[in-house]
Amino acid sequence: MKRRETKSVQVGHLQLGSGHPIAVQTMWAYSLDHPDIETKLNSYATMGCDLIRFSYPDSSSKELFKKICTSSPMPVVADIHFDYRLALESIEAGAAKIRLNPGNIGAKWKVEEVVKKALGEGVALRIGLNGASLPPKMRNSDHAEAMVNLALEYLEWFEGWGFYNSVISLKDSDPETTYRAYLDIAKRCDYPLHLGVTEAGGIVSAMARSTWVLGRLLSAGIGDTLRISISDESEYEIMGAREILRSVGLEKGGIRVVSCPRCGRSSFDSHAFLKRVEQRLSQIPLDLTVAIMGCQVNGPGEALHADLAITGLNNRLFFYEKGVLVKEITADKAEEVLFKRLEELVNER
Repeated sequence: MKRRETKSVQVGHLQLGSGHPIAVQTMWAYSLDHPDIETKLNSYATMGCDLIRFSYPDSSSKELFKKICTSSPMPVVADIHFDYRLALESIEAGAAKIRLNPGNIGAKWKVEEVVKKALGEGVALRIGLNGASLPPKMRNSDHAEAMVNLALEYLEWFEGWGFYNSVISLKDSDPETTYRAYLDIAKRCDYPLHLGVTEAGGIVSAMARSTWVLGRLLSAGIGDTLRISISDESEYEIMGAREILRSVGLEKGGIRVVSCPRCGRSSFDSHAFLKRVEQRLSQIPLDLTVAIMGCQVNGPGEALHADLAITGLNNRLFFYEKGVLVKEITADKAEEVLFKRLEELVNER
């Protein structure tokens, strides 16, 4: 699949653009002093998150934010609204990238201050526009067209100040508006694009809307970073984004889970088991298919094609490897057996 040609943008140790892998990001959903922040950030990185964005709400956040930038395994993005001074502070604290909407920063000279600071410190900027935050005079216009025109205007400002380390996002809660905006901007500039559908809802609606929009854009070669916005834990955003990239053929590797939807024949609660193991599986650095099947109808067949499989049959459970029955197991030992073998395979690499 040929990707749209773009500039390369440096974000910390990461490069964004057509010459580099598509980056997955999420946003920190807790306070900056969360007691488990380091553990969670390391977990996100292991799951495949490349960038992490934080709200930078006020000046009192600076010292905490600085510590986060120093310890994070991923480049840190500061999300800034309204006060340009917060953008300057977050750059001083170590942000690798700033996400801002120039339209709500205030006077043009304030935007210029931020751009020049970013230029001097080698920090990237994302022009992040949302349909819900358009200027009042544009709110009743076509949101896709309005966001594209604004983004191009802001790019002219940035380039006039000698700044070219920009990324663009044009998000709307309406999937088709988002899709049209990205199609248009992709033809009119060569900057990397960050994809996403904003305020997409809970897991089901967010994945449906995001897959519909992002799948088509990525298949057309458009998109250099992405976030699946879900009103739930960030882990789901990371797993969802990686699954979309694998599904459209832009990424290989990771555990591919095949599991049955379950029916009255099921002798194994595959739903509950999958919920327990899904996040752990997403952190395994292997390119494998794992089948989790509840009954004898499709279980043995999927086990034949999977690298590892657990299937139910007449109130009994069986563990397979490469289509070969290894042993019968009990439900309370299924998770232990699966991850012990996965750990062995990781060590054998």
